[in-house]
Amino acid sequence: MQATKLDTKTLPTLAALAEVLPGGALKQGAAYSVSGSTTLVMALLAGPSQSGAWCGVVGMPDFGAEAASRFGIELERLVFVPSPGDQWLTVTAALVDVLSVVVMRPPLRTSDADVARLGARLRQRGSTLIVIGDWPQCEAELRVKESNWSGLGRGHGSLTGREVTISSSGRSFAARGRSATVWLPDQDNGFQSVTTERAFPQRAFPPLREVAG
Repeated sequence: MQATKLDTKTLPTLAALAEVLPGGALKQGAAYSVSGSTTLVMALLAGPSQSGAWCGVVGMPDFGAEAASRFGIELERLVFVPSPGDQWLTVTAALVDVLSVVVMRPPLRTSDADVARLGARLRQRGSTLIVIGDWPQCEAELRVKESNWSGLGRGHGSLTGREVTISSSGRSFAARGRSATVWLPDQDNGFQSVTTERAFPQRAFPPLREVAG
């Protein structure tokens, strides 16, 4: 792999997430904080990955490759370092040099100096960092506030999709931030905005979980 610097300042991002991201897309050279959902992390990766970007995941041994592939992340362009140990910051910095998007779950609190150095590296290389948990000086903090599954009846049926409300706060937003309701995922393992015009079907394809009657 060779280090790649894109000409644009943003990365292709799923339309369903545009409302909760400053500028409507992931920015190159910026860091984002995500809490409450690994699926939300996969949704953030799906757009860049489907457009041909190389992505990396550091410090997430529970990151499911099968689920990632089902949600549209190209495994052929995914670098996975599940357990970097005490070298997690060094590994992340190395991946930032050559990948477009890097997801990281830090095991320890990061010093202000390390945050500043990694931020400078992001801006220099044009890479985007998604951190699981709190992260200083991030472009936006995304959190899943509400989550409701669809498809279940009274003691029977199958889960067909999950409707979540995502809240976002950041330097580019007003003090109250923003929020959006999306299918995460919908019945076809995609990520769509929830609108009053589009009623969610109750069929299950494929079923995410069977519930016995």
